[in-house]
Amino acid sequence: MRFTRHLLAAAAVIAALGNQAWAADKLEASDASMLKDIAQANIAEVETGKLAVEKTTNSDVKKFAQMMVDDHGEGLSDVKALASTKGVELPDSPDVKHKAVMLEFKALKGDLFDSRYVKQAGVGDHEATEKLLKKTQADAKDADVKALATKMLPVVQGHLKHAQDLAVKTAKK
Repeated sequence: MRFTRHLLAAAAVIAALGNQAWAADKLEASDASMLKDIAQANIAEVETGKLAVEKTTNSDVKKFAQMMVDDHGEGLSDVKALASTKGVELPDSPDVKHKAVMLEFKALKGDLFDSRYVKQAGVGDHEATEKLLKKTQADAKDADVKALATKMLPVVQGHLKHAQDLAVKTAKK
């Protein structure tokens, strides 16, 4: 009887410690939401980048689009890895807003496509993502989420600068 009580007490302690460790890895709702938003930004850049690689005949736009696919694909992998350890389920396709943009992009051709892609996916989306990453750095409570935003921010800022320069070039055509 005494052995059974000790065994039950030990099991209760182990269960409690296991639950605490599990809870420590769970994110607050606001941090989980920021992580989902970061994933969504990466998904959108990968998808629009793939479309641009297929549609554009402009070598500069094609190089930029391929960089978006590669860099944001890597960023998405980082987000997925962190989400997996934190128990956060991420979206696996573009949100409604980005699906609408994709439909618009699919209907465009030539210089008009290039210009809209660079302005919207290049400049506009990267401005929004830069803002999101800065907010995440400032407001996230989880150190790993903050670290991810810190790692991604310089890449996004580099993309934004590149897109701004490319927007000037494509506007001149």
